Amino acid sequence: MKSLYNKSQLWFSITFIIIYIVGTIIFDNIALILNLPNFLTMLFYIALCVFLLVFIFKNKLNINYGLCSSPYKSKHFLFFIPLFVLISVNLWFGAQITTNFIDSLIFIVSMFCVGFLEEIIFRGFLFKALEKDTGIKPAIIISSLTFGFGHIINLLTFNADILPTLLQIGYATTTGFLFVIIFYKGKTLLPCIFTHSIFNALSLFLIEVNKTVDIITAVIIMVLTLTYALILIKTLPKEIETNE
Repeated sequence: MKSLYNKSQLWFSITFIIIYIVGTIIFDNIALILNLPNFLTMLFYIALCVFLLVFIFKNKLNINYGLCSSPYKSKHFLFFIPLFVLISVNLWFGAQITTNFIDSLIFIVSMFCVGFLEEIIFRGFLFKALEKDTGIKPAIIISSLTFGFGHIINLLTFNADILPTLLQIGYATTTGFLFVIIFYKGKTLLPCIFTHSIFNALSLFLIEVNKTVDIITAVIIMVLTLTYALILIKTLPKEIETNE
């Protein structure tokens, strides 16, 4: 993998996007066919997380990929308040749990892994590779769109719902834009990993609502993430300050 990375960071990132997507499709569908919890998917995610963490820290790439604190003070991020609002979305209409303890644990662990993997792959590897090869503006656009449309993977699993998936693609694109701004301007990926992971995990408690409410919620997320991203572009200074 190190030789591939040295040869082409772009192909390195694409390779892991393919591994992540194909692995998810295979293991999710195996679980559905056998009517089993997604235990194999969870193990796949854990193994991939461990591999990438070892690769990143072994090669001293953690700062390059934002696995570090930001050099900017939290006030420049508006104290991350919009991120906490985003995290709470899945609890806006109450909370319920319909799975047993084991299934819930598997889901939560998997979602934490997904948050890490998608941020490292799409915001870390892909964005940095594109920035190097195409420049910052194309890198931001391509990274955001790729992350958003990457959620079309959900249509490739059995029993997929089209409307929720399309809405997810929409707000995932704008959230991807926000996260890439945090990473590029804020020099850290940790807030993105934290928000992404908690947001995914809390979907376990989501109460189903009607389609109209789903659409309104998706629009609110898109407005929130786009607005916050534009504010950060203005508020995060160019000079580096000592972190609090």
